Amino acid sequence: MTFTSPWFLLALLIVPATLALALWLDRRRARYAVAFTNLDLLASVAAPRRSWRRWAPLALFLLALAAASTALARPKATVSVPANRATVVLLVDVSGSMRAADVKPTRLGAAQKAMASFADSVPRGVKVGLVSFSTGPNLLVIPTTDRTLLHEGIDLLSPEAGTAIGDGLALAVQTVKSSVGDAPRGKDGKIPGAIVLLSDGAQTRGDLTPLQGADLARTAGIRVFTVALGTDNGTLDPGAFGFGFPGGAGGQGFSRRFPVRPDPVTLAAIARDTDGKTYRAQSASKVREIYKQLGASIAHKASRREVSSWFAGTAALLLLLSLGSARLTGERLP
Repeated sequence: MTFTSPWFLLALLIVPATLALALWLDRRRARYAVAFTNLDLLASVAAPRRSWRRWAPLALFLLALAAASTALARPKATVSVPANRATVVLLVDVSGSMRAADVKPTRLGAAQKAMASFADSVPRGVKVGLVSFSTGPNLLVIPTTDRTLLHEGIDLLSPEAGTAIGDGLALAVQTVKSSVGDAPRGKDGKIPGAIVLLSDGAQTRGDLTPLQGADLARTAGIRVFTVALGTDNGTLDPGAFGFGFPGGAGGQGFSRRFPVRPDPVTLAAIARDTDGKTYRAQSASKVREIYKQLGASIAHKASRREVSSWFAGTAALLLLLSLGSARLTGERLP
């Protein structure tokens, strides 16, 4: 924290001066109390006081003085604010394995609830788009600040076929770049855009590999935040992928279930390659927590701003608390 007018910090000397005055007045009152010579009677009628309650009004008053004195120096702090023309693209896997129920109610159902939570927590001025991918990618919602439209797109998601992570990243990068336009890059070389990639498995389809898609994002200056959804014990029957085996040994149906494990290693490599972050979600509550956290922090930039109002407001609140506690305890402020 820095100060525009640091010399006003000398006003903080009022705090110890006020404390010294309060202690002097308290001792003076104590000397006058000795003039009541019948000490036994005085002890019987005097109400006992707890020391911390007695000094609470003064402590709050001194804190109020300190906050007000700091406000005079016009402090500045680095705060996080939404970036201009900020855009976030939600890139979600809708392969057949998203039908797995190891994350309740299903992997895709949990992802939809988490993305809805993200839509509600991200700042209103941030544009949010939606891209899904299975065998190929699809742009479902062009980046927009209309949260109703985004919720409608999320509700329409349904599991399909394979997993083309690289191609999905390519379309998401193109979507972010189109939305951001000619917005300048920051000091870190990044544009005001980001991709949140959620997938529950390894790539099985597509022209680009996941790391080739990540290279496109890195070159464009776009961070990719990845979420590996699902447990290592997730399984599906063959029918979930659109095929099955009607006959088997002994004329019985083939009932073997397929494991559908997430691929956190690849997703972590994508995040690392683009200076993003990676997460692992093995429950519905965890994926909601991740998306809520991202919604509150993503597409922001650091900005130096004067925060005098914070200290002035704190001083006013502390002064009111001091006056209120003084009335409750019967103590007088200096």
